[in-house]
Amino acid sequence: MNEDTREKLMGVSVATLATALYKRGLRNQVIQDVHPVGAKGRNMVGPAFTLRYMPAREDRNQLSEFRNPDHPQRKAIETCPPGHVLVMDSRKDARAASAGDILITRLMVRGGAGVVTDGGFRDAATIADLDIPAYHHRPSSPTNLTINEAIEINGPIGCGDAPVFPGDVIVGDDDCVIVIPAHLADEVAREAVEMSAYEDFVVEQVKAGATIIGLYPRTKDEHLATFNAWREKTGR
Repeated sequence: MNEDTREKLMGVSVATLATALYKRGLRNQVIQDVHPVGAKGRNMVGPAFTLRYMPAREDRNQLSEFRNPDHPQRKAIETCPPGHVLVMDSRKDARAASAGDILITRLMVRGGAGVVTDGGFRDAATIADLDIPAYHHRPSSPTNLTINEAIEINGPIGCGDAPVFPGDVIVGDDDCVIVIPAHLADEVAREAVEMSAYEDFVVEQVKAGATIIGLYPRTKDEHLATFNAWREKTGR
């Protein structure tokens, strides 16, 4: 992805991005019911590399499947490009784990920018301590083979009711995760930076006692001059 866009997205919130996408008619880009396994204090940003699970059929999903070097779960970990976010469609089912700490450690070492599942992770406490942003619904211990079968790598998926296409830009903060369609990423990033500057200005004004009426959202033009002066003073 555009590295300038990546840098911009590192400094904006998912909430701000959701508003920017809403202005463009996109209402369902936040991945629902996923949470940081551990807060990192920095954003997760990268293009999506996807893995899709389907309901497991017992005769196909024995432990012997892990002997297969092309098993899609393992192969996804080993082929996710550096700088990308591995996004897993686990059918919103956390009864079985989408992955555990060993696989996520391998993803981290290979340069993955993060990992998201609408299911759960086993060894969640260990994953929380890794230097890779990770998001899931809740901790889960059973192997994925008990409920889900990893079936397709890098195709379109649904994750937490959000549509994710390979290459879409994934952004996560300490609250949640959003999906930016690839063709909108550059313009949304630019607008979000502008929105964030105004929001920081508003916070200062509100802390100083200003009313939000007419200030946020800005419906009174008188605030524009004050904002522009603030930007010049702060270099924003």
